[in-house]
Amino acid sequence: MTNIIAQNKKAGYEYILLDRFEAGIELKGAEVKSLRNKKASLSESFARVEGSAVYLYGAHISPYKQSGPFAPDPTRVRKLLLHKSEIEKLKNLTTQKGYTLMPTKLYFKRGFVKVEIAVAKGKKIFDKREKLRQRTVDIEIKRSFKMSS
Repeated sequence: MTNIIAQNKKAGYEYILLDRFEAGIELKGAEVKSLRNKKASLSESFARVEGSAVYLYGAHISPYKQSGPFAPDPTRVRKLLLHKSEIEKLKNLTTQKGYTLMPTKLYFKRGFVKVEIAVAKGKKIFDKREKLRQRTVDIEIKRSFKMSS
C-alpha cells in the first residue's frame, strides 16, 4: 500500500515522461517525521547522475517543528538509492541531448520513503497547446453525452 506525500504535477505538463524508476532516498530522522505530516514539495526539483550515484536537487522538505535548531536545510541535496544497473541505465539515457531526470512522486511504501523518478524530454510549446486543445475537446464530448442522456 502506498501513501502519496507529494506529486510533481508540472512534470507531466512540461515534459514527456518516458521510463520510470522507483528509488529510495537518504533522509535525516526529522525529515521523515515532516514527511509523515506531508510537508514536502517536488515542484522545483530535478535529479542528476553524478559519478556512480544519483542525487535529488531542489526538493523542499519543511523542517519538523519539534526538531529545534538541529533541523537540516529544507532544500539540501539528497542521495537517491538505486541499484548499480539502474544507475548505469539512467546515465546512458540522460547523456542523450534533451533528456533529464524528473521526480514525479514522493510516497511511503511499506514504511520507507520512495521517490519515483522519470526520464523526461522537454515538450515544445506547440505540444503543450495541442494537449490543452485535446483536453477541451474531451470535456466538450463528455458534456454532450451528459446532455443527451
